[in-house]
Amino acid sequence: MESEAVPKVAVVVCLLRGKTVLLGRRRSSLGDSTFSLPGGHLEFGESFEECAAREVKEETGLDIDKIELLTVTNNLFVDEAKPLQYVAIFMRAVLADPDQVPQNVEPDKCDGWDWYDSKSLPKPLFWPLEKVVQGGFNPFPN
Repeated sequence: MESEAVPKVAVVVCLLRGKTVLLGRRRSSLGDSTFSLPGGHLEFGESFEECAAREVKEETGLDIDKIELLTVTNNLFVDEAKPLQYVAIFMRAVLADPDQVPQNVEPDKCDGWDWYDSKSLPKPLFWPLEKVVQGGFNPFPN
């Protein structure tokens, strides 16, 4: 008997520097060649903040600070060979040290990281991010 699909939880981080946000181009079967925030799967027992700090460190080498919850989205990937559901926890953070430079620690998963102006984000965005941006989502504090 085939087991039923179970939703997964991903924590993604809007890492801000001034009016810019850190994005990388995905190398993945899910959203390949789209621009996405750093992030990944929540591990058992982790807080959202711990997951955010771990994933950013694993993917970019950066240490982050002032981590806070922004929003949560429910994302269904029904057009995939094996349909998926991801609950995305969007967090906001800043660099612990403003002189840090992002590094591409996982080149098999990302083509590289760069800072993008919030008013001119690159295209195409990974669709869960595109969906919140189109909905008026603004990760920058007022």
